[in-house]
Amino acid sequence: MRRWRRYLADERAEAAVYRDLARRRTGEERAILLALADAEGRHEAHWMSLLGEHAARVPAVSLRTRILGFFARRFGSVFVLALAQRAESRSPYESDAHATPAMAADERIHQEVVRGLAARGRVRLAGTFRAAVFGANDGLVSNLALVLGIGATGVSATTVLFTGIAGLLAGALSMGAGEYVSVRSQRELLAASSPDPDAHTAVPHLDVDANELALVYRARGMTEEEALDHARAVVAEYDPAVASARAAELRELGAAAEGHEEIGSAWGAAASSFSFFASGAIIPVIPYLLGLTGLAAVVTAAVLVGIALLVTGTIVGVLSGASPWRRAFRQLAIGYGAAAATYALGLAFGTTIA
Repeated sequence: MRRWRRYLADERAEAAVYRDLARRRTGEERAILLALADAEGRHEAHWMSLLGEHAARVPAVSLRTRILGFFARRFGSVFVLALAQRAESRSPYESDAHATPAMAADERIHQEVVRGLAARGRVRLAGTFRAAVFGANDGLVSNLALVLGIGATGVSATTVLFTGIAGLLAGALSMGAGEYVSVRSQRELLAASSPDPDAHTAVPHLDVDANELALVYRARGMTEEEALDHARAVVAEYDPAVASARAAELRELGAAAEGHEEIGSAWGAAASSFSFFASGAIIPVIPYLLGLTGLAAVVTAAVLVGIALLVTGTIVGVLSGASPWRRAFRQLAIGYGAAAATYALGLAFGTTIA
């Protein structure tokens, strides 16, 4: 009964999470979230029927469900959907004899539904968010490695400070410029591959017996016979008004996307990459800005960067629907590994110089 009451509390809380998310959505997404809440309500009714009069004493919901509810009420973002996806994937119903097969199947399908909803948000975030996360991590790791490596040679704290600031500026400018060129190039390549919306104006003047239009369809993957038949049909059925309306629609779609939502804006990615690299790279320099020197500065910088790496790793883990702790500690291990290598090299060079 204790387990059933916990299931009941969690089903009620999860239904509330989906309703909170639905209040921040419109259209199809809202309808889907409300349908998920209704499904959780059916599961709630199952546990209430088993508990009977004991259903009145419902315990507090689990910590993960309370966290989901907190974020759903305040943010309603893709982070919440990613957390919900992970929560649905850990449903205990498949191994619980008192849960019906339909309930276990529901939970598995709920995971896929939430994955689909979260994927929409991930696409919207992908370009700029990717630049932000990688920029922050690069700033943290590269400048920590630079500061520790230079500091280990035995130079003064002032030299370490200005080296860290120089590394921050050089890295941030390089990241911003590189991200701008990368995203802009992707957009230009995709734009070059998009059909010309005004190409239809040539159709009335084509020779139906030597139809160059067939070559277009062959280039797009049709066989020679299919391409010729399709080209003849296009020429025979061509309506200038319909074709012009379709061309205008294509131009509007192209202008609205300006190339592909998942890639992001070139300036947005560059600014995000610059800002987040700088925000990451400043952290290893903070101890030296505060006047710390020697081992105290090294340990403080390492601790601050470690905390930041855990945070960024957790965010990536949550968004990917994977274990946030595994991603967090992977980030930490990679960052500390790079810093330890450069610190050891700094010690070796310092000994050689001395």
